[in-house]
Order: sequence, then structure tokens, then C-alpha cells
Amino acid sequence: MVVRYLSMFVLLLSSMFAKAEDITSFEFPFLIGDWYWFSPTDEGVGSEGTAYRAMHIQFSSDYDYMVRLLEVDGDITGWRGTYDIDEGHLLLKADGQPDQLHAYKLSYNQFQLDGARFTKLAPENLPGYWVSSNLSGEDLSEDISRLDINLRPDFLFSFIAYTEDGQSTETRGIYFIEDGQIVLIYEGGQHDSRYTLASDTLTLSNEQVGMKAVFERQ
Repeated sequence: MVVRYLSMFVLLLSSMFAKAEDITSFEFPFLIGDWYWFSPTDEGVGSEGTAYRAMHIQFSSDYDYMVRLLEVDGDITGWRGTYDIDEGHLLLKADGQPDQLHAYKLSYNQFQLDGARFTKLAPENLPGYWVSSNLSGEDLSEDISRLDINLRPDFLFSFIAYTEDGQSTETRGIYFIEDGQIVLIYEGGQHDSRYTLASDTLTLSNEQVGMKAVFERQ
């Protein structure tokens, strides 16, 4: 019985989160997103005569990046460019600036760039515990009565499917987001869908398979 429900849940994920756009083939998916470094002191950290209090780097799957630097006096500077990456080095390129080659270490929510440690932050209104209020789609099993998804701010998630007779199955993993897409990576696979947020309502959808799930924040 448990195996039956587990198989049902995997099929549900496969249909509900089938590939919408192929960002899941990006070789370094954990790099995608918004990364922040903060100075450990109010005096900031000096570089070439300027003291900085914070730094924000955004990486996209099309190999573009954006940098913003917050100086101690409140001024903000920044630039945009393109990047190349391999298993150990990151090359940043921008018009009017020399190329910068950095050694790095990367996890799903931590990024160390030449000794500076960055933390990935999710949009403020996305993390939370969400409970389904409406499920629709031809491929949705009639035995599934409720879905819960817990999106943590550290980019870990858990997904629970409940059946009418009280059985439940949980899957845990890591997620990343880009431009209204959310990708769930878990043991044995990964799936993505479009997401929209309106107040405390989260909608996940996939037009390819006609799936839609509406969740309310708890």
C-alpha cells in the first residue's frame, strides 16, 4: 500500500512539475539567484580606498550577472556583465572593466568567492508553509485530497501528499527559482513549474499537462 502511494506521488510530481522551460539543463543551477555579502563591522571592508558595507550579486541562467555595492557612506555603485564558469573558477566580464577570474566554492545556499562568503536569499514572500486549497488537472489522482509544500528560506523544501484515507508521502529536496519558475530537486529527479504569488496565495501551474494547484499560506 505504501509503495502504491509512493508511486502515485512520484507520478503526481512528474505531471504537475513537468518541464516548462529547460532551465533544468543549466549546468550550475545552484548559482542562479540573488547572493548577498554583509560586512561584519559598521566600518565596512576596504578595497582600493573605499569601504563597503554590503554586496549583492545576481546570476541568471543565460550567463548574465549584475553587481551592486553599498558603500559605508550610503552610495551605491554597480554594473552588469556576462560570466563563464567551470568547476572551480568564475570569470566575470563587463564593458569598461578588466576581466576578473575568481576561485569559488558553491552549495545550494552558500557561495564563497575568493574568501568572501555570500548567502543566497529568496524573495521575502515566497518561503513559508503552504497548504492546497484547490487542485485541478486530468492527470491528478482522485486519491489525492491535499498537498502541502514547505519552502524554507534556506532553499530546502518538503512536499507532502495526503490521500482520502489518511495516508501521506513526503519528499524532501532543494529548490531554486528564476523569473517565475520554481525547480524542485530531490532524490531521483527534478521538476519545475510556473509560480505566481498574490498576497498569501501561491499558484503552481503547468500548461503543458494542464495541472494547477492553489495553495494558501499557513
